[in-house]
Amino acid sequence: MDPFSFEATVIYWRGPAPFFYAPMPAEQAEAVRRVARFVTYGWGVIPVEATIAGVTFTTSLFPKDGTYLLPLKDAVRRKANVTAGDRVAVEMTLRPAARPPGGGV
Repeated sequence: MDPFSFEATVIYWRGPAPFFYAPMPAEQAEAVRRVARFVTYGWGVIPVEATIAGVTFTTSLFPKDGTYLLPLKDAVRRKANVTAGDRVAVEMTLRPAARPPGGGV
C-alpha cells in the first residue's frame, strides 16, 4: 500500500478510556475509505504503521465523525515529545489485516 503523509493537531479525548489522537484530514480519510474493506479487520478498524517525530509504531485507525483517528499511546507520545494541541507530521502505511488460513472469517 502507498504511504500517507499528513499533518494533524493532536487531540485529547476523555471517552471511556482517555486517549490522544491525530485526526486524519478529510482528503486522506477519503483515500483510506476507498480501500478500507480490503484492509480492515472488522468494525472499520484499520491496522497501520506510523511514524511521528522519528518514532515508528503500529496501531489501528478507527473511523470517527467522517474521518479516521490515529491513536497515540503514551509510550509513543513520550518518545516523540508530543501532547494535545501539538501539530505533528505523520507518515503512515496501511497494513492489511492478517486473515486466518483458508480464508475463514
